[in-house]
Amino acid sequence: MAQTVTVEAAGVVPPPVPARTPAQPHRRKRVLSWIGVHTLAVTAVLFFILPFVFLFLTSVMSDKQALTSHLWPTSWEWGNYTEVMKTPGFGTWWRNTLMYAGLGTLFTVVSSLPVAYALAKFRFRFRGVALMLVISSMMLPPQVIVIPMYIFWAKQMHLSGTLWPLIIPMAFGDAFTIFLLRQFLLTIPSEYLDAARVDGCGELRILISIVLPMIRPAIAAVALFQFFYCWNDYFGPQVYASENPGAWTLSYGLESFKGAHQVNWNLMMAATLLVMAPVILVFFFAQKAFIEGVTLTGVKG
Repeated sequence: MAQTVTVEAAGVVPPPVPARTPAQPHRRKRVLSWIGVHTLAVTAVLFFILPFVFLFLTSVMSDKQALTSHLWPTSWEWGNYTEVMKTPGFGTWWRNTLMYAGLGTLFTVVSSLPVAYALAKFRFRFRGVALMLVISSMMLPPQVIVIPMYIFWAKQMHLSGTLWPLIIPMAFGDAFTIFLLRQFLLTIPSEYLDAARVDGCGELRILISIVLPMIRPAIAAVALFQFFYCWNDYFGPQVYASENPGAWTLSYGLESFKGAHQVNWNLMMAATLLVMAPVILVFFFAQKAFIEGVTLTGVKG
């Protein structure tokens, strides 16, 4: 019977087991990284939120406290907002701004979509040249053409003192909107459109029935861009509507309100907050579609 020789009996010493590296330094590094990232995030949030907090707190102060260094209201004067809304012309400014932003957004989207569809999905001569013209028009400042445009609308069309010189041109497309919609349309496979053409669909039906439901995020993004632009536009109403207070918008009327209440900082802040509130609410409820549309418009060039 063979004799079994153990490792100890043979005099062989087993190799030492390597010591495990303690996980404490690695865990500490992760904790410090988490603290650093969240500290920067909180700092950035406070950087953007605190001005709005100051704006709101000042808007509910009394006239005397608004001129002091106190940051917290001693009494909450909610009547400041009612007083601002009762200002002569404020309701008219609201109505004009809604008309300008609503019609401008509608006209821009409706007129820009067919152009973007043609530049993205049609093959024709000088398509690249047409695209370059669209892009180059975005580089042209509006101040360059304001004088000839004003002469045309005021002297030839007799529309000075109204917002129509700002609204009507939007029915002929917008270069920025066309470019963004084209970028999104390039991501749609052409096989869908070819299949619809085989089934006998015309280009207009393809655009409305197939393309339009697929590009809702992009339409939401460009619509919000245009709505914000029209809502905050100051230069356009100043040029065309300054002579008629009945055609002023909120952005231009706010300057007049500031001149009349330059020492009433509480009323100024309340009026500013009322002007900003619709834009903030629209972006808050539509931010998902807005961010999705902006992200997808840059997928393919």
